[in-house]
Amino acid sequence: MVVFAGQGDARRSLSLLWRADAPERTARTRTPRGPKPALSVDAIVDAGIAVADADGMAALSMRTVGERLGRTAMALYTYVPGKNELVDLMYDRALAELPTGYDLSAGWRAAAASWAADTWEFYLRHPWVLQVSQARPVLGPNEYGALESLLRVLYATGLDSAVLRRVVGVLFHFVRGAAQTVAESRLAATATGVPDEDWWQARSGMLTEVAPDFAERFPLLVRLETEGAAPPADGTPYLEREAKRTFDVGLAVVLDGIETSVARSGTAPGRGPSE
Repeated sequence: MVVFAGQGDARRSLSLLWRADAPERTARTRTPRGPKPALSVDAIVDAGIAVADADGMAALSMRTVGERLGRTAMALYTYVPGKNELVDLMYDRALAELPTGYDLSAGWRAAAASWAADTWEFYLRHPWVLQVSQARPVLGPNEYGALESLLRVLYATGLDSAVLRRVVGVLFHFVRGAAQTVAESRLAATATGVPDEDWWQARSGMLTEVAPDFAERFPLLVRLETEGAAPPADGTPYLEREAKRTFDVGLAVVLDGIETSVARSGTAPGRGPSE
């Protein structure tokens, strides 16, 4: 399921993201059972994130968010125009969890590795974020803040902006892609009711039956699987284990590549534009 951000009213969405309007009203209604919780944009966005964290983006609607708050869907529209705007707000609000700065005292590489680990963990805490397409950015303050945080690290390499523009893309795509494999692996087990290990064992056994000459036809693939596979460790499902190993090794390779670019450029690494 792919969700495209920026489908709602542009002015209303951006005003809500940047809180450009006058301070929002907070509604509190008393009932015979006591006061209901305050209703506000932030409360609605937090409830939306809770719904998506628990049940995925497919479960997100103004109705389900309202139910979580003990309200009707209609009660939410005074604060958030609709689901499209809510997705933008949820995405940007979730990004506020990411650190806004990294210590460069140990060098840009250590800081970049910390950024990648934090971003990886963020995606796995909120896998629904990976369903929000990067084709249409939200253009919110926390989205820009996450980018600014990475740029502070990367400008410390001394590379020029033209190169860093592409390096940013490489790092984001790499971390997002590695995390997406884990998120989809977990979703597959939940959606199909078949654990990863059971799925792989059943089909690998059948593959041997239907293609007895598999090793002769694909010798390098067999070599890769035999020599390069990480050994089972703590009961982590196969695909998730492979994705984490790919993340660890791949990140080192990507950072090696950036170091090579720094050495080739002949520029001494700096401390970043704001330091």
